[in-house]
Amino acid sequence: MDTITAPTVQHDVTRTLIEGLPYPMGAHFNDGGVNFAVFSRHADTIEVCLFDANGTRELQRLSLFGPHDGVFHGFLPGGKPGLVYGLRAHGPYEPQCGHRFNPYKLLLDPYAREILGHFRWTPEQHGYCLGHADGANSFDCRDNAQQALKARVAAHTLPEPWHRPQHALAARVLYEVHVKGFSMTHPDIPAPLRGTYAGLAHPASLAHFKSLGVTTLSLLPVQYCIDEPALAARGSSNYWGYNTLGFFCPDPRLAQQPGDPTSVTQEFRDMVRDLHAAGLEVVLDVVYNHTPEGNENGPTLSFRGLDNASWYHLVPSDKSRYENLTGCGNALNVAHPQMTQFVLDSLRYWVTEMGVDGFRFDLAPVLGRGAHGFASNAAFFVALQQDPVLSQVQLIAEPWDAGPLGYQVGKFPGRFLEWNDKYRDAVRGYWLQRGTTRGELARRLTASNDLFHHSQRRPTSSVNFVTVHDGFTLSDVVSYSARHNLANGENNADGRDGELCANHGVEGPTDNAEILALRDRVMRAMLATVLLSQGTPMLCAGDEIGKTQQGNNNAYCQDNPISWLDWSNADESLKHFVAEVTALRHREPLLRHADWFLPNDHGDQAPRLMWLTPSGAEMTSPEWHDYADHAFACQIASAPGATPECVLLAFNPDTRSRPFSMPSGDWCLALDSSGTMPPGANSLNNLSLPANSLLVLRRSVN
Repeated sequence: MDTITAPTVQHDVTRTLIEGLPYPMGAHFNDGGVNFAVFSRHADTIEVCLFDANGTRELQRLSLFGPHDGVFHGFLPGGKPGLVYGLRAHGPYEPQCGHRFNPYKLLLDPYAREILGHFRWTPEQHGYCLGHADGANSFDCRDNAQQALKARVAAHTLPEPWHRPQHALAARVLYEVHVKGFSMTHPDIPAPLRGTYAGLAHPASLAHFKSLGVTTLSLLPVQYCIDEPALAARGSSNYWGYNTLGFFCPDPRLAQQPGDPTSVTQEFRDMVRDLHAAGLEVVLDVVYNHTPEGNENGPTLSFRGLDNASWYHLVPSDKSRYENLTGCGNALNVAHPQMTQFVLDSLRYWVTEMGVDGFRFDLAPVLGRGAHGFASNAAFFVALQQDPVLSQVQLIAEPWDAGPLGYQVGKFPGRFLEWNDKYRDAVRGYWLQRGTTRGELARRLTASNDLFHHSQRRPTSSVNFVTVHDGFTLSDVVSYSARHNLANGENNADGRDGELCANHGVEGPTDNAEILALRDRVMRAMLATVLLSQGTPMLCAGDEIGKTQQGNNNAYCQDNPISWLDWSNADESLKHFVAEVTALRHREPLLRHADWFLPNDHGDQAPRLMWLTPSGAEMTSPEWHDYADHAFACQIASAPGATPECVLLAFNPDTRSRPFSMPSGDWCLALDSSGTMPPGANSLNNLSLPANSLLVLRRSVN
């Protein structure tokens, strides 16, 4: 199809663009005006459309100069912060070739730092005619300017000297948390602040984080997102936020004044500043793998209308369709140089101007996918390593996506940490008695060397967890035997099937004291295992107070008490236990060793590691793989020449106690997850290891 030209708008003002510069990307106020730079390799013309202050009336359209190396640009003398604008892209509408230009559609600038309006799903948001015989290959001539989100030029800000906490790699304890869910029902936080950025940085929140001993908050997505059409149709929302549209904007839903983009940005910056002052690092969960434009049946909001063939992975044999590497309909083509630049520019913005300390990349293999699949030396990863800003921040990968060969645990480069689902499954399987051998658990306890001990990577590369936002809460892991997701409106067909869990005799809530006690002991043993393993531990917010989601293991659309932390029913005893274990980890270097353990006969500088059976003998090869026997211990002794110390972690997942012969010496009890032994008990040469428990004992080496 030939290039389509949209009708012009009646001019209420007359402004003229001069050529300006093809950088920086987006719209920036400087030198007495606003410079616009927009990438499109395949557009013929791109127009900037100016609107009134409310974004309701289009005033003028101005054609940008170029393209120069794929960038259209222009400078508007006299333009100021607060200028509201959108983009229209003229070019071929040839879906079979990957081109979907439609100048009737007002497009959001991908680099927008302030977004105006409230998104609504209407037919005009699509570049094709809904219900047309040609489907997504048809062409829609309705103008969507009234429904479209607009960008607003942000005021120029000077770089701020962020005073960032400095935590050693081995000392970090991550805490995955949703900004709104954490404080929404907190009684000590003023009602206007609950569920906001300010609420997360309130003194009551800071006191909780500090008491737990966590060092780093890993925030669920906070970039500007919109709800999927199916959710909007049934009155739900994407509570988790994994549907990003504005990659340079904080989500206004989490702010006190959501209608004022400038205020939203400032509140976010204030939150980061206050968290830093409390010694807490801030890591953002970011979603650079897909956009809300979905597959060929989705809307034309920004990227698709500007240059569909460059922004997305398209099916080579039919470029009217999208490679669904994410399960969300599309996948951003980060292998494209301009897309790599876009992601890097966005990340750098959040570090330098918003103060964050690192990122957790959702479905991270997409970022390393090219024509031949995933590569750990992909252009994006190389660029990250070379960037003077981003090479200094924390990088965490969710190392799987939904595409072919999408499972890449242990394959990420450089300083990346990686979520380790093999650790999760091993710990759950061991304590729930679901077939995890002592050998498998031992491998995970020592930072999964089978996955990460290569290419100069360190034990901290393994992010150890038993629960995260996606799946059961810990309380539900020990209280349910199957998912209960009917509240999501998908007939209980959504969420992970076959998740490792056990109800211990009754499905869901119970008044049976024996079952409740058993569930509590198993939860404590799992939490202690996570916090005392080598690697980087991560807690899921709410697990420390016994949060339940009523068996819902996919609460992505539950912006209600199902997802929010229930402070009125907080398990204070469990919270104090978590704080106790974290404190033990912080004060005992052998429990957070920064380097790999070496065999006892290899060198003289490594701590000595010994694995023991309940009889006190060293584990033999057959015993590692014995499915019938579960109890064992790990003894860690300091290296020769270091301060003589020794700790022993003893594990018993069985429902009965086990006699345990201790190595020689006087041992003092440092932790009993079951709570049945006298605190600080010493001279424990022979031990009855309580049921469903993890014990930590300490001795001085003479």
